[in-house]
Amino acid sequence: MKQRLCSLLLCLCACLSASLCQAADDRFTVVTVDPARQELRLFLTDETGQPFNSFARLQEWLQARKQRLVFAVNAGMYHPGFAPVGLHVEEGRELAPLNLADGKGNFFLKPNGVFMLGKGGPQVLASSAYPARASGVRLATQSGPMLVIDGQLHPRFDPDSPSRYVRNGVGVADGKAIFVISKVPVTFHEFASYFRDTLHCKNALYLDGSISSLFSSALGRADSAAPLGPILGVVE
Repeated sequence: MKQRLCSLLLCLCACLSASLCQAADDRFTVVTVDPARQELRLFLTDETGQPFNSFARLQEWLQARKQRLVFAVNAGMYHPGFAPVGLHVEEGRELAPLNLADGKGNFFLKPNGVFMLGKGGPQVLASSAYPARASGVRLATQSGPMLVIDGQLHPRFDPDSPSRYVRNGVGVADGKAIFVISKVPVTFHEFASYFRDTLHCKNALYLDGSISSLFSSALGRADSAAPLGPILGVVE
């Protein structure tokens, strides 16, 4: 019964324009985006090369072009100066390459991954599986770690970990991109389990923790606590 209820809620959410989908857990806000019906884009800088840094500035920039931001979240991780740490593809143009290096921090907790949108719809895949000569990719952003990999939780996640943060991420189910931000601090294991067990995402990717931010006109929410690097947004 619970699984059926969650499926019905996800279907209802897919029918709404970047709207809230409460999926039987008050720890999380869930927004489902259908790229087949909604314009999902990736943003970093304006035409002068100046980073947007905030939902408010991106919204103003779009309004000047007679467009409207209806939903947005922070995307891949970034260096000081807001350059992407890993892969960044906007409107089919690769602005930063795939990063398969080793290092410290969440981004380098292998396997890390890529959220991408191509001809086949949205996908989350491990960075090592991203094709060297990808074609037809409209947008892509790299982050880490992967939360769910082919139905399995990341092997480094400890169910007894004391590390709790507000976190956000993205998964894919039924051809739709499912964005989640926690309302309360959660562990990686709790966050990943929610994607797998409640939202039924076979693959999901962590976007970030300390800068986790959400913009939603439907929810009347516009987070502004932290400067942002790459931003994923739905535009009308």
